[in-house]
Amino acid sequence: MAANAPKTAKYIFVTGGVTSSLGKGIIASSLAKLLQARGLSVTIQKFDPYINVDPGTLNPYEHGECYVTDDGAETDLDLGHYERFLNVRTSQANNVTTGRIYYNVIMRERRGDFLGRTVQVVPHITDEIKKNMMLLGESGDYDVVITEIGGCVGDIESLPFIEAVRQIKFELGEKDTLIIHLTLIPYLSSAGELKTKPTQHSVRMLQEAGIQPDILVCRTEHPLPDDLRKKIALFCNVQINSVIEAMDAETIYDVPLLMRKERLDQRALYMLDIYNDQDADLDSWKSFLSKLKNPSDSVRIGLVGKYVELHDAYKSIVESFIHAGAMNECKVHIEWIHSETLTPENALEKLQNLDGVLVAPGFGERGIDGKIEAIRYVREKGIPFFGICLGMQMAVIEYARNVLGMEGAHSFEMDNDSPHAVIHLMADQKNVEDKGGTMRLGAYDCKIKKDSLAHKIYGKMNISERHRHRYEFNNEYLKAFEEAGMHATGINPKNNLVEMVELTEHPFFIGVQFHPELRSTVMSPHPLFVHFVKAAMEYSLKKRAVHQ
Repeated sequence: MAANAPKTAKYIFVTGGVTSSLGKGIIASSLAKLLQARGLSVTIQKFDPYINVDPGTLNPYEHGECYVTDDGAETDLDLGHYERFLNVRTSQANNVTTGRIYYNVIMRERRGDFLGRTVQVVPHITDEIKKNMMLLGESGDYDVVITEIGGCVGDIESLPFIEAVRQIKFELGEKDTLIIHLTLIPYLSSAGELKTKPTQHSVRMLQEAGIQPDILVCRTEHPLPDDLRKKIALFCNVQINSVIEAMDAETIYDVPLLMRKERLDQRALYMLDIYNDQDADLDSWKSFLSKLKNPSDSVRIGLVGKYVELHDAYKSIVESFIHAGAMNECKVHIEWIHSETLTPENALEKLQNLDGVLVAPGFGERGIDGKIEAIRYVREKGIPFFGICLGMQMAVIEYARNVLGMEGAHSFEMDNDSPHAVIHLMADQKNVEDKGGTMRLGAYDCKIKKDSLAHKIYGKMNISERHRHRYEFNNEYLKAFEEAGMHATGINPKNNLVEMVELTEHPFFIGVQFHPELRSTVMSPHPLFVHFVKAAMEYSLKKRAVHQ
């Protein structure tokens, strides 16, 4: 190979069987972390079998949060895990759905690219899948590309993806591709036994599709004894040291260490014929875990939202609190508060014992009054407040109504006839009709005002953060707000969009139009979350001092 020739990537595919939600994303992220810690360049991508072009129009109850990348892609929440583990940015290329695959093929057919031939699942759909699967690997930027296949083996939606993987395995050969199958070893308490039959059936289903897994990762509540590993190896046609135990962990951040103990990374390197004698450097990861598991303090922070029944709807926020808590050596206890249940009558009961309140993002009118009531309470009581996206907009509305005296102040999103639309539709959104992928998406610049709380938090004046919204602060009201004490301390330098607001007379009151939770990782906790948790700790300390 020539000295300047691009590196050739190896491909690892992670499939799942028996049941969903086994943690393919966590296993993929953990293996990637181990390979990265050995000095390899790694990326992860997710292929989802649903027909939506992207998750952007999906209800959070359906699919959890929609994760947004720097380049404006609305993606699966697993990409958040990839970034949090690897501390490497993902992009549009890292998440592909069945909908996108079919959309691309149909557009080519409409253009006449197939020259009148019949367009079929094989080869046209599978070729499009393969092209997307190998796109990152052909860039020359990565040693290893890990691809997570969504859904379960046997799902009718997953069949084209499985067939594409089979073809890639055939075309590239054994040394350049690796199939890891994640499965479940259930424990029957009545019999007192771990059962391997579901795993055997799952592997057989994969074999019927033409794929022999190279490594089996077995989720289990109990340790796998050697005789059970031998049985799995025998009936699933894998070597015994390719049967990997994946015990339930205290936290997802334990999994890389558990996988290293099981030598998953060593096994993968051996089977891919990658020589690497470098030990995985996980010292900083262990330091994070030590702080996470041995906090010296604790705080209670209320997360006020309208999707709180499904915690995955706020996955990145929850993980950001974990990162920030570890940084502060503080355990963050999240109190889940449904905004529809908050009223002026019960706000005292629900909020008085909290050390901080975060009002979460969202869309639509449902639960708005509860969010506004929560903000009023914490503003008046001096409790640390953090508002994200819609949370910032609700802080603006609350201030307009209760401080500026603007009766009927609202967002144009919820009330087109408001006499004071302090939150208004962005100019470039007024003629938008399609809902998918048309919001203000991705990373945009923000200039922070000197000597503000935001400047103290970031330690710099120019930042870039990710967005996902259609509505913005109405600058016609900016002068009135600033004269009353709510200051716009972060502004987009190109269009003067208000990105951050804060109250200088409050211990900690800050709202942001962007989504800082999408930038927080284990190795780089987001400073807004770090300082918010710190403010909650200081508030808690003062509160305890008063009661002593």
